This record gives sequence, C-alpha cells and structure tokens, in this order.
Amino acid sequence: MSELYVKESTGVDSQEITGSKEQPFKTPAFALYVSPEAKLFVFKPEEDSYQEISASALKKAKKGAEGLKKKAEKEKIAEEQKAKKDAEETAKRLEAMKISIVEDKTLPKAEKIKVKSVTDSIGKRVKLQGWIHRLRSQKGLVFVVLRDGTGFVQIVFSGDLANAYQTSTLTVESTISVYGVVEKLPEGKSAPGGVELVADFYEIVGLAPSGKDSFTNQIAEDTDPSILLDQRHLALRGEVLSSVMKVRAALLGAVRRVYIEEGVCEVTPPCMVQTQVEGGSTLFKLDYYGQEAYLTQSSQLYLETCLPALGDVYCIQESFRAEKSHTRRHLSEYTHIEAELCFITFEDLLSHIETVITKTVQYVLEDPVAGPLVKKLNPDFEAPKSPFKRMAYVDALEWLNEHGIPNEDGEAFKFGDDIAEAAERKMTDTIGVPILLTRFPVEIKSFYMKKCADDPRVTESVDVLMPTVGEITGGSMRLEGVDELVAGLRREGIDEKEYYWFIDQRKYGTSPHGGYGLGTERILAWLCQRFTVRDCSLYPRFTGRCKP
Repeated sequence: MSELYVKESTGVDSQEITGSKEQPFKTPAFALYVSPEAKLFVFKPEEDSYQEISASALKKAKKGAEGLKKKAEKEKIAEEQKAKKDAEETAKRLEAMKISIVEDKTLPKAEKIKVKSVTDSIGKRVKLQGWIHRLRSQKGLVFVVLRDGTGFVQIVFSGDLANAYQTSTLTVESTISVYGVVEKLPEGKSAPGGVELVADFYEIVGLAPSGKDSFTNQIAEDTDPSILLDQRHLALRGEVLSSVMKVRAALLGAVRRVYIEEGVCEVTPPCMVQTQVEGGSTLFKLDYYGQEAYLTQSSQLYLETCLPALGDVYCIQESFRAEKSHTRRHLSEYTHIEAELCFITFEDLLSHIETVITKTVQYVLEDPVAGPLVKKLNPDFEAPKSPFKRMAYVDALEWLNEHGIPNEDGEAFKFGDDIAEAAERKMTDTIGVPILLTRFPVEIKSFYMKKCADDPRVTESVDVLMPTVGEITGGSMRLEGVDELVAGLRREGIDEKEYYWFIDQRKYGTSPHGGYGLGTERILAWLCQRFTVRDCSLYPRFTGRCKP
C-alpha cells in the first residue's frame, strides 16, 4: 500500500504532484481520488509533523473522492460529446463549403424595389438590398429581417441557401442583395407587412464583424446614455430613433405644406451674425475674418426685413443658444421654424399659430409612414383641436397661487415673476389641453415686443404650451415705431448703430407685424412621446457634447 501526504497550507491538488512529503496534495479527497488504496498522512501544524488520517476524516475524504470521480466522469463525457459535436460541425462546415450559391438564370428577371413596395409586389420576383436587422436559424431554415430605411421585411432562406457556409457567416448589420418572390404569410404567422420574401439567391455586399466587435456588443438597451451618444451613428439604426427621424422628416414636410397653403414664402437667412436677438449671454462667439461674430439665436430680425419685399415669410434654420442647461428640453443647436407676418393683429397671430400647429399635426398623422409611427411611439396621442385655451399671464399667476404652486423663491407668484418650467409644466399638465399663454410683462420679455394698448405693463406676446412637453412656441407682435424700437435697444444697452438695417424696417414704411418660433425637437418630443429633445435631433448638441 502506497503512502500519500496531505498539507493544506502548501499542497497542490494536481495529477502532476507525487503526493510525497516534498510534494504533498492539498486535500485528502484528491489524494484518495488519485490512489483509492493509499494510506494517508495529514500534516498537523500544531505538532509540526505528518500524522495518519483519523477514521472520521478518512470517511469524509472517501466521500469527497467519490464526488471528484463522478465529476471527472461527467467532464470526460462532456469532452467526448464536445469533440463529437465539433467533428460534426466541422464535417457540416466542410459539406456547406461545397455548396455554391448561384443564381438560376432561367428564373424571371428580378425587379429592383425598395422594401416599402413589397406589399405591392406579391407574386413577383424582386431584388431587395439592405441591412440585416435580425437573424435566426430554425429547423433547416434561416430567417432574416431586412431593413433598407423605407421599412422592414422578412426573408426566408431554405435548402442550399440556408445550408451554405456563406450563410453561416452572416451577422447583424451585414449588407446583402436578395432575390426572390414576395409571398403572403401563411395563416397564423406574423412578420412586417404580412408578407415575406422567399429567397432563391443572394449576395453579400458587406459583412459586419462578429464576436466581440459585433454590432450587438456596441449597442445595447442598457448601455450608458453617454456611450450611446458616442455611438450615435450606430444607435440611429435602432427602430425607435430611426422612427423619430422619419416623423421629423414628415413634420418638416408638413409644416412647409401648411405655409404654402397659407401663402407664406420661405427664405434662408444667415447663421453667422454680428447682432443679437435675445441676449449676449447665450451667444456662441466666433472669429469672422478678424471680426467678432456669433452663431445666430434666431432669424427673426432678418425675416422682418423681408416683409416689405416678399410679404409673409418663414424659414427652417438652425439656431444656437449657449445656455449651460442640462434640462431634457434644451439643446445648444436646434432646428428653428420661424415666421413673420405683416398687416395682422395680435388675434390674427394667435389664430395663425393655431392653424399651423393643428394642420401640421393633421398632415403628419395622415402621412402613410409617419402616421403609424406616431401611433406606435405614442399610442395615446390626441391631435390638438382649435381653438386652443386662451390664458393671460395674470390669470396663470392666479391659477398657480390657487393651486399652491410657488415661484422659484418658494413664495406666491406676483406680477413680474417669470413662470419657471416646472410650474408651467404642472399647470399645463393639470389643465390637460393646449394653452395660448399671453400678455407677459414688459420686463421679462424682449425689447422688440409690442405693448398692449389697454395695459402698457404687458406685451402682445404668447407662449404655446402643450401637455407633457411644455412650451413649444413663443411669439409676439413687434414694435412698429422707430422711437420705441430705439428706446428698447438703449434699455438693453445695445448699440443702435449696429441695427441700422433693422431700424430702417420701421423708417421706410412700417406696418403692424408679428411672428413666432417653433422648436422642431420639442414638437417631436410631444408627438413621439420622447422624454428628452435629445432623442429628436440627429446628432444632439448640448453642454459638453459636440461629437461625433
């Protein structure tokens, strides 16, 4: 009978160890697993010597050795099964590599179409090109959901197409060209559009990485938001963000349609300016050939100069605000829809804003692409109806005080207080309908806003408030007289000489006029039920974020 030695502090449980005093095992169980009939000696630190194992410890060691034996047997079986599986997969792969994917030239010529047209092509052989959005194998079949930007369609590979080695290399976001016949789905099955493409041939255009570099490892639902913003170029491929961008396109198309119907002319003012509209603290400065210039906060002043030449005008232009704000409704760069109208009253302006908003939303919801997407993203959305609720600033203060909503200092609202976003949202969400909030005090509004004839303390101004999102539009009637405008500029400490071209607007044939600006991203957040306007911009820019 051989003798084996065990020393817990320095021993090693390995088949490479001899089990001698110089190379002891770590545990009695492993020693018996190596040599079941061996006589065991265990090192006793208190006696600084090896002693024969006790009966109780030996019993426990035998039980442990039996467990190790069973574990080893299981591992051996698992290894044999893995080896068998690997051999089968290798054989399968070698067999698959023999399969050539070749187009059958006797088939009818395929018509190249976009995914959006598949439902109109049932029974026809077509060619589709796009990105693999989803991919799965099942019982000798491979199912691909293809995306081309116009929609999604399911593609079925069978026979050689499913079994070919080439198909086993396909990954999510790979690009392919697929040929086949569009068929209605069998009863009880579901797929985008209720149809599928039964493929007879396909080619790989671009193979996306697999493994650690795979697309799904770059973008995941629980990824940190800052990383998702770094990977925005990939995140845009997701269904939600791409849907919002499609609604955005429809929104801008719809608002242009409304302006055409209303006889408003589109112009394109400059984004680089040397004058301010709102205030110097929110301007991005730049060196313009050695002169100080800014990125525009608003195109309003330029639009006003167009009125005598073109009549009512609008623009869809980027505006920039250097506000160090991290709220969910602020961006440093946003798409500004602005309009200026001449020979109107304040009531005309309010009615016009209602028309633009209600008609634009109506056209978006009627759009065959954007309408269903809004319904999917925002199932409970209700289109606003005219007339909107009118509420004067002083009535809003009264409502807020009656409902115990304090101002920013924690006190009751008083005339002249600015209504902060939180209080404004609380009021709007509670009332639950679109609100035209009007007649703000002179001191909290811009220098160019016209005073009310019946109360010179307030202006002919308006904010449009929507439930769940807050302010989406701000506008006013503009000062008409030269003296009033110059006084307003001086009050703001602005050099009137720099605004000679704006003052001339009043000097050479003034007119009653007014205008407004709509934040595209805020309207989208409202339409698509997005928590933040950052989801509504292609590549959002805000404090600390100017990439990619």
